[in-house]
Amino acid sequence: MLGDDSLAKSNTFNDNKWRTLDLPHDWSIEGSFSQKNPSTANEGGLPTGIGWYRKTFTLPLSSKSKNIIINFDGVYRNSEVWINSHYLGKRSNGYISFNYDLTGYLKFGNQTNIIAVRVDNSDQPNSRWYSGSGIYRNVWLTTVNKSHFKQWGTFITTPQISNSSAIVNISTSISSTDKSLSLKAIIYNEMGKVVADNLSSINQVGAIRDVVIKNPILWSTDHPYLYKVVLQLFKGNELLDDYQVNIGIRSFKFDSQKGFSLNGIQIKIKGVCMHHDLGALGAAVNTRAIERQLQILKQMGCNAIRTSHNPPAPEFLDLCDKMGFLVMDEAFDMWAKKKTKHDYHEDWAQWHKQDLTDQILRDRNHPCVFIWSVGNEIREQFDSTGIAITRELVKIVKNLDDTRPVTSALSESDPHKNFIYKSGALDLVGLNYHQEVYADFLKNYPNQKFIATETMSALETRGFYDTPTDTTRHWPQSSKIPFTQGNLQFAVTAYDNVAAYWGSTHEETWKIIKKYDFLSGLFIWTGFDYLGEPTPYPWPPRSSYFGIVDLAGFPKDVYYMYQSEWTDKPVLHLLPHWNWKPGQLVDVWAYYSQADEVELFLNGKSLGIKKKQGDDLHVSWKVKFEPGTLKAISRKNGKIVLSQEIHTAGAPAKIQLIADRKSIYADGNDLSFITVKVLDKDGNIIPDAENLVTFKVKGAASIAGVDNGSQISMEPFKANYRKAFHGMCLLIVRSQKIKGEVLVEATSRGLMPSTLTLNTK
Repeated sequence: MLGDDSLAKSNTFNDNKWRTLDLPHDWSIEGSFSQKNPSTANEGGLPTGIGWYRKTFTLPLSSKSKNIIINFDGVYRNSEVWINSHYLGKRSNGYISFNYDLTGYLKFGNQTNIIAVRVDNSDQPNSRWYSGSGIYRNVWLTTVNKSHFKQWGTFITTPQISNSSAIVNISTSISSTDKSLSLKAIIYNEMGKVVADNLSSINQVGAIRDVVIKNPILWSTDHPYLYKVVLQLFKGNELLDDYQVNIGIRSFKFDSQKGFSLNGIQIKIKGVCMHHDLGALGAAVNTRAIERQLQILKQMGCNAIRTSHNPPAPEFLDLCDKMGFLVMDEAFDMWAKKKTKHDYHEDWAQWHKQDLTDQILRDRNHPCVFIWSVGNEIREQFDSTGIAITRELVKIVKNLDDTRPVTSALSESDPHKNFIYKSGALDLVGLNYHQEVYADFLKNYPNQKFIATETMSALETRGFYDTPTDTTRHWPQSSKIPFTQGNLQFAVTAYDNVAAYWGSTHEETWKIIKKYDFLSGLFIWTGFDYLGEPTPYPWPPRSSYFGIVDLAGFPKDVYYMYQSEWTDKPVLHLLPHWNWKPGQLVDVWAYYSQADEVELFLNGKSLGIKKKQGDDLHVSWKVKFEPGTLKAISRKNGKIVLSQEIHTAGAPAKIQLIADRKSIYADGNDLSFITVKVLDKDGNIIPDAENLVTFKVKGAASIAGVDNGSQISMEPFKANYRKAFHGMCLLIVRSQKIKGEVLVEATSRGLMPSTLTLNTK
């Protein structure tokens, strides 16, 4: 229920008129965009407020002798929980996982139990980006014996690794008063074969044991090999509890001179920062939607993610383990000093120790996690309070996990002025922006280890182009000067030559990072566009321009610059489109790799061969427009590597539907992301098409959301229609819990309709 009613905590409350829904759930994403919403454009301009959830359930009589725990992966924010009218507690942090023991307050057999949850996201603003509202991550009800493994009480490390063997150290905590228990540890490889096991008696505190794996296969970003550890708790021959966790065997090192190495191999950290929203799906966690984002980034060559600026969903870390991403796991965007009126600073004194502890305990077994970050651009870096707090936070982390370095993302690059750095507690110096000081890092920070925790803040609108492109523009130019340089479209050119005043273009900073070994790598702001923080424009934009990929998941042109730099695959990407005014002078760019040169042709006539000079990352031509075909050919040693053609598009004629997957699971959560293109009669995409497309989904699925990547669209995400934006939009189809065929239809006035068949399995 949206709104507040204190009686909803009671078992006698009548909720028959309430809406029935499935978790995870984000009520803000279902609302309408408005400048009047107290969340402001910085949070996406969507409604917030207060909401209640209630769940009625029964438990078998056999559970009466058990412990029953409810686990919340994350609730935004200020959640309060009741079981059968009994108050369990409150957690303010919207990103942290927490649990309550329900034992002693439950009914069994035919009697019903009611959990009530109040979520209060009404005090606004409380974030600098879109947060979502509600129980937006998963909830789990767990039943265990009285003797059981404590939640997050197991810590698995690999202190010694060689080609011939790896020692796996298992430390686990048991909740039990019985001293006659025994513990068995079994390790399986990815084929399900047992590669190590051990059995011993334990005391009531827990057990510490070493298990040896012979000839281990190492986890890496290119080959993310996972072993499964199964812990079993016995009393005699009776299995009381078991715990399963995936681990990766890997070693890594930061070096002040050589940068970063993984398993002894020096590599660059090619990372991006990511907020937690999933575009049209909002903040509600969906494993497939996260996986799609990671797949798109992986294809670009990305190998690392920074969880800016909060603990992520558990599903995100599971996927990074599986897919081969390194993760900087970040805790806080502010400490005791605020950034927005009602943010976490209000809860800092009471909760920061518990929240940080819970984050480290929850996430420390993930092989993907390689850095802990205790803060982002924290205001305490500018005064002496930063020294004591930094030391306190790092001590909390190190007491729970001393196997990973700790950093904080610093916006003050002068070491003599930064009190967080002066604390001496950080293992890594993490700098946000200030690329001008990177080359002299070791002079300014002698013997220190470097990571660029946040970089670029370059700006682009997918599919929008303006000139000139041979100079860099800063939008805005300063925080003190009102922004007036924009255009009526509230757009930013997709050529890589515009950045916020504190940042740089993509090419500028990457050239510096790749040049020096001691620069271990970077995290780009950002991988995907996200809801909120629509720099440089004021309203009506309601989402960011920073992404390499737009909000709908469509790559912007600069994506291919990174693909050409970060992968070994041949790349040739030509921009812009080829629909202009006759005689107009157009800047044509090409990103390419695995080739020596690119030759450009217009209607069969060569416009010259271009080669990258010095540290160039693209080549360019100035071309007078004439309708027809623009063609690029890349060559290596005189042989053609790739070619690409762009045609002048005619009038809109038809719709094309392209599903990322035509077969999805009938679990009620799986998704098919369908790209929708507006084409002319010859199949060319219309670069300025804004046709309104209407969708029908029939069969074993429904519409989960629609989007088009536009930063200024006021259309709802939960709808059966969407205007194309620069010729494209997106339909997200969600499976139902039945197997069968799904028919997707797309229509638009004056265009040939299109259909697509999916199936749920």
